[in-house]
Amino acid sequence: MNPSPTLAISIGDAAGIGPEVVLKALSDSAVRGLGKMIVVGDRAALEPSETRCGLKLADLPGVCLDEPGALEGWFEMGQLSVRCGRAALAYVRRAAELCLQGVADAMVTSPLNKEAVSKSGQNFTGHTEFIAELCGVSEPRMLLINDRLRVLHVTTHCSLRQACEVTTPEILTTIRLGADALARLGLKQRRIAVCGLNPHAGESGLFGAEDQKVISPAIAAARAEGIDCTGPFPADTIFLKALQGEFELVVAIYHDQGHIPMKLLDFERTVNVSLGLPIIRTSVDHGTAFDIAGQNRAKAENMKAALKLAVTLARNRQR
Repeated sequence: MNPSPTLAISIGDAAGIGPEVVLKALSDSAVRGLGKMIVVGDRAALEPSETRCGLKLADLPGVCLDEPGALEGWFEMGQLSVRCGRAALAYVRRAAELCLQGVADAMVTSPLNKEAVSKSGQNFTGHTEFIAELCGVSEPRMLLINDRLRVLHVTTHCSLRQACEVTTPEILTTIRLGADALARLGLKQRRIAVCGLNPHAGESGLFGAEDQKVISPAIAAARAEGIDCTGPFPADTIFLKALQGEFELVVAIYHDQGHIPMKLLDFERTVNVSLGLPIIRTSVDHGTAFDIAGQNRAKAENMKAALKLAVTLARNRQR
């Protein structure tokens, strides 16, 4: 077993804080020592952040640069740019390729701007869906993790109306992936709680029938497979119970139901993990922050947490 995994790190949108947080995270010798770091991005995309932060990627031991040559022309820090959007997506694609080819054991992604990517002509809803398509996977899931709570989403980047049309098989798939993720994290207890869709989990049908007719059958099927899964629970109380130690994972039905408690609890250290892929992918859970880009104000704690979790998952997979 190789105790030092190789990570492919995409730098995200060059006009945002992605290059800055990558440089700052890798300037920490303890983080660099976790494995071999391949930074995926063009040198021109890194240079403004290197100058502002006083850090040179070339001076960091154990770190190498993989340049896709995707950034064409000049860009301005903090400004939406189609050039940067196109290049950021190329960096993600290259990092995924390194994993699929076995060169890297995991990939870690910095933030990109969805509008910039979309204006470049790419139909794009998010990292998770894009990487899943590259891997030939149709049902990826988004898991958010911090030191105190774990939340897995059935649906993510779609309208709330569409999320309300969730199906029993989709929920069951999510529960299965959650149980597998808890095992890969090395947890002995793997208790899973599933949120209801409606207020008070439907209040026995008073506020909607989806909780009884759609969610409950998925939970029953998961329990029949031996998964320690219960619910549906009212979403306004179940996260507190999980925080108090009653559950190792909460399954949220839609994006904001799961994101709000996680970001409120610990925004800086919450890590995004893609499940259902043949490769390991973790990510920061913040955006490009154009308002502070190029000002040497971005904090690297979230990136450090994403790198550390990627190493943990890679090592557990090797075992």
